[in-house]
Amino acid sequence: MALPGAAANLLVLYRSLDPAGHIVPVSGTVAIPPGTPPAGGWPVIVWTHGTTGLAPMCAPSLDTKDGPEHEYIAVIQTLLDGFVRHGYAVVATDYQGLGAAAGLHPFLQGVPNGQNALDMLRAARQVEPAIGTRYAVIGHSQGGQATLFTAAEGPRYTPEFKLVGDIAFAPGSHVAARLDAVRHSAKVELALPYVLYVLQTYAAYHPGIDLKRILTPEALSHLPDLQIACMTRALTTGYWSTAIANRQFLPHPDLAALLKVGAANEPGRLKISVPTAIMQGEADVTVRPGDTDIVAKQLCAGGNKVEYLAYPGKDHDGVMVAGAEFARDWVDARFAGKPASSNCASLPSAGASH
Repeated sequence: MALPGAAANLLVLYRSLDPAGHIVPVSGTVAIPPGTPPAGGWPVIVWTHGTTGLAPMCAPSLDTKDGPEHEYIAVIQTLLDGFVRHGYAVVATDYQGLGAAAGLHPFLQGVPNGQNALDMLRAARQVEPAIGTRYAVIGHSQGGQATLFTAAEGPRYTPEFKLVGDIAFAPGSHVAARLDAVRHSAKVELALPYVLYVLQTYAAYHPGIDLKRILTPEALSHLPDLQIACMTRALTTGYWSTAIANRQFLPHPDLAALLKVGAANEPGRLKISVPTAIMQGEADVTVRPGDTDIVAKQLCAGGNKVEYLAYPGKDHDGVMVAGAEFARDWVDARFAGKPASSNCASLPSAGASH
């Protein structure tokens, strides 16, 4: 994912960890701002991207103007280009399994995705020593969930770096509730391919999850379709774009192991040592606004410092556009050492009209 305002864009292959703690190759990109680095090196934005797909070709680092997820990645490029032009280095992992390195991507698994992002930061500083040791984490959707886990893990996993804050745009959450909703819906559901990404990749890394005890034989036979091309295809073409949601599940599925893993990946339970900003579009139909309301409340209840913003009329990608200026100002303030605000005492409700 090259940023047009960068002085240099680098493609990096580096080592990170899979969900079992084994070393795996991961790819990602580094964007270096123009000009001379300040004392201490370039301040860093660690970016965690949203859902693009499960196939290697779906990685942001492989995007072109004709790429399968270019419409989404172009929104990200605009947001991040604003940061690189403002003097921030931007490092962005593809996550394990996407891009130049093979293997199944651990979709919506917070700790391994966060570790992939943090190891990308380490790799970036090795290839470009002008990158500094202070960073903020920003992400969207799946990457919003990954951002919160990256921020929670960062001080322990990469103690040689200093985290100053994190921003989550429309963070993914509520795995159990989304599963329950599609399992009982007699319609075609936008959320169904996302839920099946979760089922397929959770089962791959957690042997206690048996998809034969959750999905129908027909659904099982079409799971490989989800690794053909990328997310847009899954939503618009082929079996999963027209599948009636509740017909894909057994009448009495064995969900115990799946729900345990899902609960461990809920971002609302995290303890984050730095200020957190969360932004949610009220017109979002991919991440339900009410779910993000709950995440913000849970993080506040856990003692985290949270500033939560709701954007009327903004959809899933539109929140990145609407919130870009706030994000840059908020990050500037964190790097400047200014105290962060919190509206935990009177949180807005993005889901009030839903």
